[in-house]
Amino acid sequence: MNARDWVRPEIAELAAYHVADASGLIKLDAMENPFPLPADLQVELGQRLAQAALNRYPDPHGGGLKERLKAAFAIPAAASVILGNGSDELITLICQALARPGAKIVAAEPSFVMYKLNAVFSKLAYVGVPLKADFSLDLDAMLAAIAAEQPAVVFLAYPNNPTGPLYQRAELEAILAAAPGMVVVDEAYTAFASDSFMSLAGSHPKLVVMRTLSKLGLAGIRLGFAAGPADWINELDKVRPPYNVNVLTQAAALFALDHLAVFDQQAALLRSERSRVQLALAALPGVTVFPSEANFLTARVPDADKTFAALKAAGILIKRLHGSHPLLEDCLRFTIGSPAENDAVLAALPNCL
Repeated sequence: MNARDWVRPEIAELAAYHVADASGLIKLDAMENPFPLPADLQVELGQRLAQAALNRYPDPHGGGLKERLKAAFAIPAAASVILGNGSDELITLICQALARPGAKIVAAEPSFVMYKLNAVFSKLAYVGVPLKADFSLDLDAMLAAIAAEQPAVVFLAYPNNPTGPLYQRAELEAILAAAPGMVVVDEAYTAFASDSFMSLAGSHPKLVVMRTLSKLGLAGIRLGFAAGPADWINELDKVRPPYNVNVLTQAAALFALDHLAVFDQQAALLRSERSRVQLALAALPGVTVFPSEANFLTARVPDADKTFAALKAAGILIKRLHGSHPLLEDCLRFTIGSPAENDAVLAALPNCL
């Protein structure tokens, strides 16, 4: 018996999502916050987690976490909130809920790979609209695709991963006006960006704003959340597993919100480091650095495969984008790390190009 004889053909054709082994390397490939919790907060968190009721199922409504998130991140009172096991699960829930026969997804590309993968998983037709060569949004092409395809959902990462730029606000407003169904503005990198659509959550009938705590410094607890009109959120809640956010994640998130200033300070340092690294990369011969409002920088180098391998040999793991999309030819993505980690990259890179 061959498992592939029973698996859906479109699933059998996929490769599993690859996570590189970073053992022994400076890990700058996954847009993680490089800073561990301060020692005193580690002790406090340990005490908090020790009190978690591991013998009980978690509160299916988040144990007060939704209300704390609304207060911490200025989510409007009119918005309803749904929690997810990372924003990945929220994308899955959206696709499952909207997967009527013939339904379609429209997304700019290259963008977050999980939009396209979840279209396959849920049997939604995926329509990718290429960005311009400078990674700005091709608004005319997006509006044409929306008019032609009448998608159930449009996904827009704001700022975009893996490219970095923040699209123009007026462009997203035009898409919100044109789209017939849900528009998801994915603000995973909002801690590093200069704009947000969260103030419209709950008041705009098509808008769902999605966020995660991962980039802020809590990737390990896997918590995402989305805010939008009650009618959309209520429908998504029907396909959400009842205990999708475990008791340790709920407790750790509530603890983190008590100390949000620590994570805000770390984000401010990473924004400053981003500017420093961007200037240094741009000064290297043959390197083109693209604007970014995330905690990473995407750059085009003379030979991405050679540079990636040389950096890895030097003990530094970044993300090789080359080969994943035609627009990303010879592109690499550098997560912004600690000052010492960034120094190591900048010291090694001239000999790796």
